[in-house]
Amino acid sequence: MRENGRVTSATRQPETPAAAVPPRLIATDLDGTLLRDDKSVSPRTVAALAAAEEAGIEVFFVTGRPARWMDVVSDHVHGHGLAICGNGAAVVDLHGGPGAHRFVKVRELARDNAIDAVGLLRDAAPGTVYAVEQTYGFYQEPDYPKLHMEIPDELAPAEDLLAPDAPGADEPVLKILAYHPTLDPDGFLTTARLALGDRANVTRSSPSALLEISGPGVSKASTLALCCAERGISHEEVVAFGDMPNDVEMLTWAGQSYAMGNAHPDVIAAASGRTVANNEDGVAVVIERMLAERP
Repeated sequence: MRENGRVTSATRQPETPAAAVPPRLIATDLDGTLLRDDKSVSPRTVAALAAAEEAGIEVFFVTGRPARWMDVVSDHVHGHGLAICGNGAAVVDLHGGPGAHRFVKVRELARDNAIDAVGLLRDAAPGTVYAVEQTYGFYQEPDYPKLHMEIPDELAPAEDLLAPDAPGADEPVLKILAYHPTLDPDGFLTTARLALGDRANVTRSSPSALLEISGPGVSKASTLALCCAERGISHEEVVAFGDMPNDVEMLTWAGQSYAMGNAHPDVIAAASGRTVANNEDGVAVVIERMLAERP
């Protein structure tokens, strides 16, 4: 299913103190949050996730990763099997295992918006190079660096990759990746947001100057809000974890939220609480305490 409309339901409304509402869903980022730096899920974290599910609390992985990179957690999706990928651009059923996932919901970046974004950001930040992430394909410009350890399906200028007759033109575009070799990452993000305005949503999750450009209104928070609404779960019943700017909206929206000990300053400011770093199993620490405090 494709969705193009702007979602406005991910605005936090703090009617009730978060601590007074028992959690029904845990939403956690992966890289720098749930995963250790070696990209593993520790035994302690595996046990905490299983204990949460056994207690009736759903666990959603909410990540900037594409679906094809979800093998690191595909064994831990439990009953529902769903994950939010591409910073909210897709909801994916991982039950089929690596390479056999099914897209349940797609919130694409319209190609016209994508082409506009490429041109505007080229003007605002000369030297920017691009890659295009689609539901199944990955395409990039020749000068785009080897950041993702995979072979692109096609090398061409971004404008050609986004053209109506481009390879993979029948697939939705989930996001554009924009890389600059010399700019400060946070400065690049500010420049891009000013240049693109409401044509797209711009964020970042990498320590380098690598931006992720999605459709207008598409974010981890807005897609999580849709998934929660389908389950009758309010924002107050959600506990969220994150470490980078692409987590800020989700952490602001959730009733309870935790910045990792290794988090970006903007994430620390957005979250209602803090936990220890990803390498110290910060997500598991909170889940264990939360379950121990349940009546």
